[in-house]
Order: sequence, then C-alpha cells, then structure tokens
Amino acid sequence: MTATPPTEMSDDDLVAKIEAVEEKLAEARGSIERRFIGQEKVVELTLSSLLCGGHALLIGLPGLGKTRLVEALSTVMGLDGNRVQFTPDLMPADILGSEVLETAEDGSRSFRFLPGPIFCQLLMADEINRASPRTQSALLQAMQERQVTVAGEDRSLGLPFHVLATQNPIEQEGTYPLPEAQLDRFLVQIDVEYPDRDTEKAILLATTGVEEEEAHQVFTGEELLAAQTLLRRMPVGESIVEQILDLVRACRPDDPSASARVRETVSWGPGPRAAQALMMTVRARAMLNGRLAPSTEDVVAMARPVLSHRMGLNFAARARGDSLPDLIEQTAAAITRTEAAA
Repeated sequence: MTATPPTEMSDDDLVAKIEAVEEKLAEARGSIERRFIGQEKVVELTLSSLLCGGHALLIGLPGLGKTRLVEALSTVMGLDGNRVQFTPDLMPADILGSEVLETAEDGSRSFRFLPGPIFCQLLMADEINRASPRTQSALLQAMQERQVTVAGEDRSLGLPFHVLATQNPIEQEGTYPLPEAQLDRFLVQIDVEYPDRDTEKAILLATTGVEEEEAHQVFTGEELLAAQTLLRRMPVGESIVEQILDLVRACRPDDPSASARVRETVSWGPGPRAAQALMMTVRARAMLNGRLAPSTEDVVAMARPVLSHRMGLNFAARARGDSLPDLIEQTAAAITRTEAAA
C-alpha cells in the first residue's frame, strides 16, 4: 500500500523512466564532483533540492567552494545562472529590475522594464544575510511565488527557478539574520564543512596546475522539469509517511509525542512545510542512489538538512551549549527504533 495516488502511467513505464533519470543523475553527479571535490553529501543535497524544485541555503566559511559548486551546477543542469553579491546597501530594484523612462525619436515617452538578475533559472544569492530586510522580502516573494511585482505588475520568473543562497556563519557586523518565514522557504540547509586531509590534498593538486577539470552539461531545463514531475510520481510507502509525520511532530515542544528533552530545549518546532520537504527530499535521495522508493534510511539522512533551519532552541538550551543538529539526529534515531520495534 502506498500513500501516493495512482496515476495513468503503468508501473513498467514508471520504473523505466525513473531508471533513465537515475542514469543521467549519476552522470551529472560525477561531472559536478570533478569540479567540487570530496563533498559528496553536499552535492547530493544540492541536487536533491533541484530535483524537488526547491531552494537551498548553503552555510559555510569562506573558501570552501560554495560558489564553485553553484557554477558547476549551472553548467551540468543546463540552467541559465546569475550571481548577486548581497551587501547592506543592495536595494530590491537591484535584484528585481526597474522601469526606465525612454524618449522616442518622435518625442513620445514611455516606460520600459529592465529585468534584474533574478530573471534567470538558477540564482546564486551570495552572503544573503548581508541584505537588508527590505531586500530580503523582495527575494521571499520570488522564492515562494516564482514571480515578482514591479511597479504594480506581476512578472513571472518562469520555470525552472531555483535560489542557492550562501551564508557566512562567522560574520556578524553588517548582517541581518534571515527571518523564520524566509528560512522556511528553503527546502534544505546544507552545512559545508572543512574537507578532510586527503580531500584537501586532492583539491590542492587539482586546482593549482595548468589545467582543471571542467563540468559538462547533462540536463536541460526541460529535462529537469520532467524529472521534477517524475519525482512526484515515485511511490512512498505508508510506513515512511508515518515516520515522517512522527518525526516532525516529535520535534514540536507542545506535541504530546515530544520527548522530555525536546520540551525542555526547543522554543519552536517545524511546521507542515517541513513534512512536505521531507516527503520530497526522501524521494530525491532514493532516486540519486538508484532506488525506486524511499526507505527509513532516507528519512534519517534528510532529517537534519530539512529540520535544522525550521526549529529553534530556547535561551536556556543555547546557554548550555546544546546542539540542535544532535537533537534532531537523536530524535530521528529514536523514532526509527520505536517503529522498528513495533
């Protein structure tokens, strides 16, 4: 029994199409990893966000290759990409575009819209937390509605449209923390960490020579949209749906199923959008790993990137130095053990 509604596509056709997309995803992954060395989990999460049609927030220190990753993704997925360096004086019009008054040869005047860099398929919002709340609100509409409003007119951004935003966790001066409403619009939070010694050696050798490996195009925008539609057809077992619901609800401090530690340490928990994100990302992870349906392992693996930016610790927990990622992983593991024993 599955939790997804039946479709007109036969099971054999669905399996064949999923397997074909899985082959292309494996090629895309390999092409990206030649440019972005040794960060397999980061690549997997970023590709998952694109497969789900969502946006991703990459958090990491400078020099860890976040910009390089986005550039490789743009090439491999065949997407028209733009990059915006966010600064405190950046205005909404600098991203969305604006209308200018033009005078024709006959002396008549008219307004013409000049589109901003957001009119693309893959937008890299570099150091997004440096933008003012006013600019962040303009980006929020684009992320949620795939359209922007300029001079009272709604303008569609087209499809596909994805935002990959970066955030430097150590910069405090001249930054504006992202509001919870905007954080919730990011499908996943991806923590980009220091590479291990062997990986760093491979990076050193690969990037300081005369030539570097280049990524090559594997997908087109239309093929990515087709893969996103196919992903929604992937069946999800009833037990996986229940596990997702149990996990999300167990992370809410006011829910009866929450553990004593969650009630004592969590100030606010994830909403229904978190469950939707988990439902999509477990499918994406299964597809990226060559499987036809998600498993319990996928739910546990996607718990931290999906939930960590949708929850908050209370003051006492922060003062003690409690770790939100550890709490999420422990809660996910406890849910898995409970359901395995049932």
